[in-house]
Amino acid sequence: MDAAPKKRPPQPIRAYGDRMGDGALQMSFTLPVPPSGRAKEAARQYAEAHGLRHVLVAAMEPAGDGFSFFVVYGRSEHTLDYSEIEVPEVSAPEWTPKQINELVHKKLARRVIVVGACTGSDAHTVGIDAVLNIKGFAGDKGLESYPWFDVHNLGAQVDNAQLLARCKELDADAVLVSQIVTQRDVHKDNARELMDLARKRGMRDLLFLLGGPRIDNKTALELGFDAGFGPGTRPRQVASFIADSVIARKEVR
Repeated sequence: MDAAPKKRPPQPIRAYGDRMGDGALQMSFTLPVPPSGRAKEAARQYAEAHGLRHVLVAAMEPAGDGFSFFVVYGRSEHTLDYSEIEVPEVSAPEWTPKQINELVHKKLARRVIVVGACTGSDAHTVGIDAVLNIKGFAGDKGLESYPWFDVHNLGAQVDNAQLLARCKELDADAVLVSQIVTQRDVHKDNARELMDLARKRGMRDLLFLLGGPRIDNKTALELGFDAGFGPGTRPRQVASFIADSVIARKEVR
C-alpha cells in the first residue's frame, strides 16, 4: 500500500505592513458619490464592513461626475493556513532557447507549428505579441526567433471557428489564445466556447494554451485548456512547455 502524502506542518500567515503579523492592508475602490466629507466617511465605513479595523482614508479623488475614488489603509484580523494552499503549477523545464531548438531538432526532426490569436471580441494583442513576436518581452525574444518553431500570429478579434480552421489547415501542434478583456467574465465564456468547438471538431489532441492578466494555470485547466500563463510570463517558458509537451506526446505514440 502506498504511503499517504506527507502533510505539511501548519503555517499561519497574515498580511505584513510595519511588523510581522500586523494584518496591514491597502484597499482601493470607487463609490458612486461626489467627493465630500460624507463620501470620505462612507469609504471608511465601507472598508470596516469588509472587516478592516483602524481604517484610514488616505486618498479621495474625483473619478468622473458623481463618483469618487478612494485609497484606504487598515488592519485585518484574518489569518490563513498557508500549508493548506494547493495550486496546480505549470510544470515545464527551464531550458534556454538554444536547448529548446536542439531538442526539437533532435527529437522531432521538424519544426513545431504554433498558431496564436486574440479571440472573440478581444482586440488587445499585447500579450500574444509579447510571446510570439521576435521582439519578445523584457529581453526574452519571442517564439518567432526560434529556428525550429513555425509561428503564425493571427492577430486580434479572431473568431474561434476561424482559429480552429487555420490550425487544421496548418496542421498545428499548439494553439495559443490570449484574452485581455475580462469584463463580466467574457474571457471565460469565449475560452469555453473554443474548447467545446475543438472537441466537436475532433481537434482536442492539439495543445491548447491560454494566457492573459486574469489567467493562471488553475483557471485554464478548469476551462479545458492544457495550461495557463499569467502576467509576467516569458516567451522561453511557453516555448519550453510546448517543446516538452509535443515531444512527450510523440514519444507516447
